[in-house]
Amino acid sequence: MTVLTLGIYRFWMKTRLRRWYWSAIRPGGHPLEYVGDPWEKLLGFLIAVVILAFYIGIVNLILMFLSFSLFQGNVAAYALSLVGVIPLWFYAQYRARRYVLARTRWRGLRFGLEPGAWGYAFRALTHWTLTILSLGLLWPRMTFWLEKYKTDRTFYGNARMVQEGRWTMLYPALRWIAVALALALCAAAAFASDAQLGAPLAAAAFASGLYGLVFYRIESLRLLTETKRLGDMRLAFDPSAMRVLVIQGLGYAATVAILLIPFSVLGIALLGVQSLELLAEMDIDAPIPELGAVPRVALVAISLALYFTIFLMWSAFTHVFVTMPTMRHFALNLAILNADDLRALRQRPRDDAEQAEGFAEALDVGASL
Repeated sequence: MTVLTLGIYRFWMKTRLRRWYWSAIRPGGHPLEYVGDPWEKLLGFLIAVVILAFYIGIVNLILMFLSFSLFQGNVAAYALSLVGVIPLWFYAQYRARRYVLARTRWRGLRFGLEPGAWGYAFRALTHWTLTILSLGLLWPRMTFWLEKYKTDRTFYGNARMVQEGRWTMLYPALRWIAVALALALCAAAAFASDAQLGAPLAAAAFASGLYGLVFYRIESLRLLTETKRLGDMRLAFDPSAMRVLVIQGLGYAATVAILLIPFSVLGIALLGVQSLELLAEMDIDAPIPELGAVPRVALVAISLALYFTIFLMWSAFTHVFVTMPTMRHFALNLAILNADDLRALRQRPRDDAEQAEGFAEALDVGASL
């Protein structure tokens, strides 16, 4: 449907997927509800595209003029244009989170997120700059404070959530990355004297780094989740980084293996088109007469259909093999503590969340589920 409608159905697709995922997660036997409207997403996307087209068009025109005037080239204009989009990227992330929470309910009560997208964008830019200047040493600080900014503005019903803890508690989650860096230094030193010794050390450094990135993401998520508080209620979370790595590794491997079939057919079809054109230019009849009788337009259409089929299959099979098992693992390892206070909560006003996820869709910032 998404291909046949030239992408318009994607907003209905995302809505139906979220409703299915939300209803499958049932804390205490009560399913989550997603009440988002695809028309909101479509209209928000169209508004965002118009605003971004105007912004990018005007800004790029000015930057191009200044770049050619001052530097006799367009490299500076492209660089500044990219930098100018980065704040919008963070702005779109926060707006998307606000919309998803505003359209999520549990036990009849709405979630919510206070406005603050530009504040989040400013803080994200500041923390990323400090993290890069510190060569990654302040990465836990960025993770904690950006999560705290969002958590402290999150509501469930009329209760505000609070992010407790300190940013230094995330440093132990970097231990596997530290191991990877140490192995990488040893590998560099070994390569200088003995390449045969350096190769296994480099492989071990790569494996440790890959696991370290997953471990940091999962361990920091666990620590930040368990230090969240909603009144007297808390969360217990015990995911496995290795389990997530296995799920995602095997899931993507299975998806790629399945996609090799349409990729092969697509490659053969494209070679067929090129071969027929080459034979026609050389006034040579096609070795298979039936193939030569196939119109070039039909072969191109088949190739395009296979091309879009590959994207559809990637989306479908990553949901089957990656997204669904990962979300199930998280849900099965999450518990609500002191849940008796839920009865005292009351409904919060509806958040219109204008423009929905329009900017996130237009900038493609990964605001899927």
